[in-house]
Formats: sequence, C-alpha cells, structure tokens
Amino acid sequence: MKKKYLGSFILSIFCISTLSNFASFAIELDEATRTVVLDKSGKTIVLSPEQVKKGKRLFNASCSTCHTGGITKTNPNVGLDPEALGLATPARDNIDSLVDYMKNPTTYDGLESIAEIHPSIQSADIFPKMRNLSEEDLFAIAGHILVQPKIVSEKWGGGKIYY
Repeated sequence: MKKKYLGSFILSIFCISTLSNFASFAIELDEATRTVVLDKSGKTIVLSPEQVKKGKRLFNASCSTCHTGGITKTNPNVGLDPEALGLATPARDNIDSLVDYMKNPTTYDGLESIAEIHPSIQSADIFPKMRNLSEEDLFAIAGHILVQPKIVSEKWGGGKIYY
C-alpha cells in the first residue's frame, strides 16, 4: 500500500516540476529580434514580449485568413515581407505606416483607397474582425508583421513554396 502511495507521490512531484518549468521551454526573443522601425525617420523601438505575443494572436485572429505566413492570397505578387513593404507607396516598412494602412488601406502605389475590399478600421462595418481593434492592438499587429521576418526569415512572405 505504501509503495502505491509513494509511486503516486513521486509521479505527482515529477509532473508538478515539469509543469512549473514549462515556461523555460518557450522561445524567448532577444531585444535585437524585438527591435523594429517605428516611423519613416528610422527611429526604432523595442517591443515587449507581451506586445509580440499579443500581435501574433491578433494577426492570427484578424489577418491570417488572407495573409498566412506573410503572403497575400488575393495578390501573391505583394506580400508582407520587408522588401515588398519597403517598395510600397508610401513605404509600409515601419510601425506607424502599417498602423495607418490598417486604418486606411490603399493600393500598392498609394493612389486609391481599397477600404471597401481590404479589412480596415475605416471599413469595420463590413469587416467585423476590425471593429474591436484598438490603437494598441494595431500597433501590436504591425509589430508582429515586422518581427516575423527576423524569426522565420525568407519563409515570411515567401509564397506558396512554404505555405
């Protein structure tokens, strides 16, 4: 009888110690990886681990239907990779410009609004996933978009060869 309880006790201790150490198995992103460009002047900001986590969660909930892995399913020629974002007009390779895009999306050349066909704050009545996103949420999503190329490199926006 004592052996049965002793075995259960040891198994319980093992399980508890494994669960308490579970967080140490998670990948911790260093400060360099979490550093992204804030605005068009080139000023940078270090995102907190919480912002990165929140950005990933919100991106997956609100954007990944069309942008899985940083691609654009409706236009495979334009992805969310750093090169494509930098070549847009205006450039969308920083937090401020991505937040602006999520509020007021335009064509790649910046000449026309596409709010009627692209989810945005401006068209939240059409796209319900955008209704409850705050400025902080948009910032976190933009941060996720800019951090991903540092984590998965060429896979982010790499197209259907990866996804």
